[in-house]
Amino acid sequence: MADKRKVPELLAPAGDWERLRMAVLYGADAVYLAGTAFGMRAFAGNFSPEELPKAVAFAHEHGVKVHCTVNTMPRNNEVVSLPAHLELLQDAGVDALILADLGVFALAGKYAPRCERHVSTQQSIANYECARAWHDLGASRVVLARELSLTEIAEIRARTPKELEIETFCHGAMCVSYSGRCLLSNYMTGRDSNRGECAQPCRYQYALMEEKRPGEYFPVFEDEKGSYIMNSRDMCTIDHLPELRDAGVDCLKIEGRAKSAYYAAIVTGAYRHGLDAAAEGREMDPVWRDEVEHVSHRPYSTGFLFGPPGQYYATSRYLREWQVVALVTDCDEAGNATLSLRNKFRTGEELEAVGPDTRPFAFTAPEIFLEDGTPVEEPKTPQTILKMKLPQAVPAWSLLRRRVELSAK
Repeated sequence: MADKRKVPELLAPAGDWERLRMAVLYGADAVYLAGTAFGMRAFAGNFSPEELPKAVAFAHEHGVKVHCTVNTMPRNNEVVSLPAHLELLQDAGVDALILADLGVFALAGKYAPRCERHVSTQQSIANYECARAWHDLGASRVVLARELSLTEIAEIRARTPKELEIETFCHGAMCVSYSGRCLLSNYMTGRDSNRGECAQPCRYQYALMEEKRPGEYFPVFEDEKGSYIMNSRDMCTIDHLPELRDAGVDCLKIEGRAKSAYYAAIVTGAYRHGLDAAAEGREMDPVWRDEVEHVSHRPYSTGFLFGPPGQYYATSRYLREWQVVALVTDCDEAGNATLSLRNKFRTGEELEAVGPDTRPFAFTAPEIFLEDGTPVEEPKTPQTILKMKLPQAVPAWSLLRRRVELSAK
């Protein structure tokens, strides 16, 4: 791989053990995860106090740093448990803490002094004076607000101490709020997005009802005269990695701790190859650009980098056109692979394989065997161990997938 010092750090989501492995093996420089408290994705798998040191050790064995989120806005009754939680994270070997609340930031300096303190996008840092102020308080990195243009990001970099690292989001869902500080979920469902329980009401479909016409609903949409503010697009900046590097960004962050292990693998791998190409001054292989189209996503935009991203109004569906059918757990040099089934497939079906630092390739599924050698035409039970010969050798943790229309109707 290319010299990663020439390009921003690639920070990938690790919502649980499987997603952690995928992010690490598919090329992340660092991962971000959470313990079982004070993280903004309460419904991700997350890591128990017993699991966390093992997760950190696994990442460190592969030269990957671990950032832990402590970025909720805790209430009075939660503050008392913060010192012990922060000490636990430090003892686990976590490299950095992602913090949003000023009080938690101060406690982290006291109870986890060996961990770097990174200021979360929840703080909505949108100008260089704010970034400087956090640096003066002890922050080693700030995660900038998602609403900033590339020009604004470059100016913040130019007007802040060089010791202060700049992190920006490069890919994933964009909250309809001000850098994620949304009240809508709490108001509508009782699930507080600022405490990790977002119900994503910005993804619901809405209509207007006039008070004197109950039961008559008017769809909300955009035309040349107005805008529909819900239902944001997903962010994708893989075509603009050289510009982000040249703007002075130190770290590019992939959103998605609550998304699948497949998403973590494919998006991390795509951006890894894109950044390596940027480091070498060459064009990215188009196959890696195409990989971000192979995961579940909403219509893409470049966020606010080059102006407002616009909205997508036709539907609130995610685009899901590929499905993982098996995980490769072992494969010899001749391509004889051991698989763990994820979704049913059959002999003769057209599949694709993709793996860590492995260019995707298509093939027709050959004869499939159970672990005891019994032929099986269409295995259906998830986690079943299978044997199959692939057209070429692939590394462990490679994925087999098929094209299938899974978009919600």
